[in-house]
Amino acid sequence: MLQGTRIIEVEGLGPGPFAAMTLADMGADVICVHRKGGGVTPGMPERSILDRGKRSIELDLKDPNDIKTFLALVATADGLIEGFRPGVMERLGIGPEACQAVNPGLVFGRMTGWGQDSALAQTAGHDLNYISLSGALWYASNPGDAPLTPATLVGDIGGGAMYLVVGMLAGLLRAKTSGLGTVVDAAIYDGSAHMMNLLMSIRQAGGFGETRGQNLLDGPHWSRSYACADGGYMTVQCLEPKFYTQFLSLMGLAEDAEFKHQFDTSTWPVLTARLAGIFAAQPRAHWAALFDGTDACVAPVLSPDEALKHPMNARGTWVEQDGVLQAAPAPRFDHSPAWQPTAPPERGQDSSNILAELGLIKEDPR
Repeated sequence: MLQGTRIIEVEGLGPGPFAAMTLADMGADVICVHRKGGGVTPGMPERSILDRGKRSIELDLKDPNDIKTFLALVATADGLIEGFRPGVMERLGIGPEACQAVNPGLVFGRMTGWGQDSALAQTAGHDLNYISLSGALWYASNPGDAPLTPATLVGDIGGGAMYLVVGMLAGLLRAKTSGLGTVVDAAIYDGSAHMMNLLMSIRQAGGFGETRGQNLLDGPHWSRSYACADGGYMTVQCLEPKFYTQFLSLMGLAEDAEFKHQFDTSTWPVLTARLAGIFAAQPRAHWAALFDGTDACVAPVLSPDEALKHPMNARGTWVEQDGVLQAAPAPRFDHSPAWQPTAPPERGQDSSNILAELGLIKEDPR
């Protein structure tokens, strides 16, 4: 879908590389500028899944000669992604103004936690901090428990990387029709708050309030996870009455008077305890088989390794290549060839060929 589009990625952490991977998955020519002699970032593999489908060039962005090379590369690009604190790219001499001077149509994507201009713009933070201040963490637990969110998903990826991708695509469309570049200010704080608007619409209708555990999706016995006899878990979220009715029937509770009033909040704690006892009496496999293929809106909680082996994965959503488990690109497009994982490049492995494309050295004959 993005064949013919070139994106320059300045090596960073988390959401920036993830956004660039997503664009590479869609066919963009993504060139990652790795730090010359930088080595592997602590906690990351030598060749990260996030670099799949990309090319790599090593540059020292504090070296004037390499800055010239970087700007020559920018001149050939449609977009750029960076994830430094505000002002760092400007101090290196490669901020939006300098880059758009050599390429007026460039879409300059900036990924931060707090945004380019805010009270905390120069303050360190991590995924959990951004979504705690944005309001996105508020409902993320069972009543009485401390808020807990899936690691990086709500902030770095959902509120950060995916909003950067949307912003980059919007900027690329604008540049195509107008020839004008733009700066995309993607802040995890902003994106995670924006994702709350579905809940805000439910709140507008009276279905959500400030009190945790008293709302449609964070308090009911029919919207939570339950532990099973073998330590596994099942999820239940039968919001609509017709699905709730099927759930009760399969659980043998259709005639139980206590379960008749689905939306009576005063009964939720007691009914939650009752269901917890019922689910705890059988292993996960029992419940998974009971609800499989039904409209009761119940499913087992699988690890990524288990998801790989589940019949649902006939779609090829999870794949394993060279011992590395990874998820296939999403979304999917018709008329596109079947996807196969591409090995992430070694740091700098494409340097010679990229420099040759820029006319800076003779092409590597290999």
